[in-house]
Amino acid sequence: MMDKIKQTILSALAALFLVSPVLAELVFPSLSYRTGPYGPNGIPFADGYEDYFTLLNERDGGIGGEPIRVVKCETAYNTEKGVECYESTKGEGSLVYQPLSTGITYQLIPKLSADNIPILSSGYGRTSGRNGKIFKWVFNFPGTYWDAASVATNHAMDMSDGSLEGKKIALVYHNSAYGKEPIRTLEVLSKKHGFELSLLPVDHPGQEQKSQWLQIRRERPDYIFMWGWGVMNSVAIQEAANIRFPMENFIGVWWSGSENDVLPAGEAAHGYKSLAMHAPGDNFPVYDDMRKYVIDKGLGAGDGSNVGTVLYSRGMYAAIMATEAAKVAQEIHGVKAITPTMMRDGLENLEMSEEKMAAIGIPGFSPTFKATCENHGGQGSAAIQQWDAKKGTWSFITDYMQSDQSVIEPLILADSAQFAAENNIKERCN
Repeated sequence: MMDKIKQTILSALAALFLVSPVLAELVFPSLSYRTGPYGPNGIPFADGYEDYFTLLNERDGGIGGEPIRVVKCETAYNTEKGVECYESTKGEGSLVYQPLSTGITYQLIPKLSADNIPILSSGYGRTSGRNGKIFKWVFNFPGTYWDAASVATNHAMDMSDGSLEGKKIALVYHNSAYGKEPIRTLEVLSKKHGFELSLLPVDHPGQEQKSQWLQIRRERPDYIFMWGWGVMNSVAIQEAANIRFPMENFIGVWWSGSENDVLPAGEAAHGYKSLAMHAPGDNFPVYDDMRKYVIDKGLGAGDGSNVGTVLYSRGMYAAIMATEAAKVAQEIHGVKAITPTMMRDGLENLEMSEEKMAAIGIPGFSPTFKATCENHGGQGSAAIQQWDAKKGTWSFITDYMQSDQSVIEPLILADSAQFAAENNIKERCN
């Protein structure tokens, strides 16, 4: 008799455990890399990403009253480890993946799509993922690498009195899926605007670039674009300084525009430019809260020294977009304990307006955008920032500029159509 009573009690407790809303958590995985050759860049991003979720827990009690749990897994910027991290964390209830690696993103797209879990690769990953008609589970707002290539070209054109006819542009790029991403766009743009394009790959991790810069010295391009990451960036900037290349004509993508990239070169980096998907600096109200609720209480993911740097802000922004999408998902579905499928709906209906950014504490921080079923990549704009070595600060020198969609849209449609044909995917959003 006692055994039956015990069994009844245990069954009741088990049932209560399974259905109790009190136990619900919103799980956000952090596929970070704090080790390896790219660790110096991975650390501040991961700090910003994780600290923002800590801020929400400490200040707001989570998102919509649901506590947040960050599940960490170290990838070391290695594609195989990134896939392993996904497989080991997806069962935790992970709502969205942000791996901070184009190579990992490419490998995860089919896996996440099969498992019905969204991926948010903000400003990296597969550019054609912007086409929501084909890539239901992929999001890459606020901009893509093809947008970045176009905006860099537009800026070079502005510096050349509106014409690049007969000019030379060299692309110095990380010899990986990431670095190769802008090539086809620049090839089309070179035909459209009449400039000569030279391609200069740099092998991982990027410390050895002597031959590339000898070629640059010989060919004397008018402009250099750079798709670099980690130590490759700082080495390239130093090499450019060594051959006295004019820094104002040297433009990096937004992953080649952090303090880590320019400080090693000292005064020689003065005037270097990069694209930007958000404003630099920590002059935003959210940072007051970050220090009050997280850093000053000793709850930061790091020692606090990265707060306000470009890559810390980038990681924080990634967490902000995920958070705001989660709020939208909660509103759409009328539940607080959302699922990955619900999270996808939130991402697809996310709008980052000026009003929303101001309410978050980041007024004017990034370009506004509104995701739709068809468009998972935002409006495709970016700004140009420039490094002041004397002040040790980045500053915007342009407003956010629109990319050339007459070039980019056909490329996206063609690439996504090929993916759809290879994977037997039918268009949606009809």
